[in-house]
Amino acid sequence: MNILVAGATGAIGKQLVPALRAAGHDVTAFARSARGEEAVRALGATPVRADALDRGEVVAAVRAVRPDVIVHQLTALSGPFDLRHFDRTFAQTNRLRTEGTDHLLAAAWEVGVQRVGAGSYAGWPAARTGGPVTTEEHPLDPTPAPSMRETHAAIRYLEEEVRTAGGIVLRYGAFYGPGTGLAPGAEQLELIERRRFPIVGDGAGVWSFVHVADAADATVAAIEADRPGLYNVVDDDPARVADWLPAVARAVGAGPPRRVPRLVGRLLAGEAAAVMMTEVRGASNAKAKAELGWVPRHPSWRGHLGTDGTAPPVERRTAAVS
Repeated sequence: MNILVAGATGAIGKQLVPALRAAGHDVTAFARSARGEEAVRALGATPVRADALDRGEVVAAVRAVRPDVIVHQLTALSGPFDLRHFDRTFAQTNRLRTEGTDHLLAAAWEVGVQRVGAGSYAGWPAARTGGPVTTEEHPLDPTPAPSMRETHAAIRYLEEEVRTAGGIVLRYGAFYGPGTGLAPGAEQLELIERRRFPIVGDGAGVWSFVHVADAADATVAAIEADRPGLYNVVDDDPARVADWLPAVARAVGAGPPRRVPRLVGRLLAGEAAAVMMTEVRGASNAKAKAELGWVPRHPSWRGHLGTDGTAPPVERRTAAVS
């Protein structure tokens, strides 16, 4: 198939483009500059000039490429991550999830592209009710923390618009592996190494992780399966902050993470941090396995999180699709 990727040079895009090429697909990707074109070519894709926030450029690019599939992986997360000002940190990404989504869907409709897929997130946006692990049927949070409301609304918007258009939404777990915030030398891991990433409150928030290469494999599987809907793309091992954070500290040779009461954590890092540490739910990958035929090569973050995340070389694995 001829596949157009918007967001090819982000953490998942750098894994996705080679995975699509290895699966035999032709790949074109957006680039905003000559430097971006070079980066796209280095991944094995053909660049097409377009700014995702310029509707005219997006429509022109899609018209020129006439892809079979459009894959929306647009984010802008290269700067410092400030939990105290959560919506400010995600402001540009929120525009890409709203305006960018509108432009891509408009272009798909105009050119007649029948298949659109988009990346979303399986972590904190879910309602903080019920058991520790949620499925795709679980509602999104009706009352997100004030500092997260704009970002939550942008995620909800992307999911609703893509699904209404008959597309595929992939809710990824927290990324680790090359190019992510939990790769060696990255900001989040450095905070853990310096014992500046404390456990807030009881640390009962449940996180679901996914290696970024597994997320790319799931995206390829979703495109090829052509089953519109919503899918959690996470590993098999959801874990409480109180469990995974000390394990990562041990893996990188750091002392155990400090513990602070929820009130102190909220004052120091903001309400978003308190929610993510104490209240969020994990996610089940059962639907993605059953309907997309995807099996993660890294079934657990254990032994990988806090390292380069590399798994032993194996063939791409899939489960039988019923």
